[in-house]
Amino acid sequence: MVTVPIKTCIRTLSTTSRMDKSFTKWYRSLWQPKGNDEPPYDHIVQLGDPVLRVPANAIPEKELQSAEVQYLARHLTKVMRAYRCVGLAAPQLGLSLRAFVMEFKDELRDQYTKADYKLREMEPLPLTILLNPELKVLNYEKVIHTEACESVRGYRADVPRYREILLQGFDATGNRQELRLSGWNARIAQHEMDHLNGIVYTDIMNRKSLTCTCWQAVNAKSGRIQLSFASK
Repeated sequence: MVTVPIKTCIRTLSTTSRMDKSFTKWYRSLWQPKGNDEPPYDHIVQLGDPVLRVPANAIPEKELQSAEVQYLARHLTKVMRAYRCVGLAAPQLGLSLRAFVMEFKDELRDQYTKADYKLREMEPLPLTILLNPELKVLNYEKVIHTEACESVRGYRADVPRYREILLQGFDATGNRQELRLSGWNARIAQHEMDHLNGIVYTDIMNRKSLTCTCWQAVNAKSGRIQLSFASK
């Protein structure tokens, strides 16, 4: 499939026969252009950007299979992998739509000890794309583990999450899907669902646990540290 630049998609909205003008107007109203750059960005927005603090808009069901939504799903996946993170929501790319992607590759196992991998109840999660997702808690027991977020770059904290959840929504082809997730993968899903509701993990973290991930390097280099907000 040929990848169509999002700006091209946006420009052609008003000339595509299957889309009415009301949808075009609604679609354009979801963001405020910033210079020559328009969402969805190639970078991840940071805490303080208003788009992270408002509930995202549902995608009209008739548009779930549209070229624009298909592009968004691919772009979310591309940026998620570029940043080497395990989940990414549309608001993090500046676009207030209810969509997110998740992926926890088995190769990440090497980043954890066997004991920690087991403690966090980790297991591989194939690429999963959720459009207009809804979350239901299946197990109200909360488990606390450390989380980070690419929209709060350079920090991490302990965050309580429900142990088991049920996700319902649409996949990238517009078909309904249902996923039952537990442990670490349930945590990823809850983190991304929060982004769709204007919530960031700092809202529910253990405040005293908030830590700068490079504090040791800051001391070792006498504070001469540069924190990049671009992909690795």
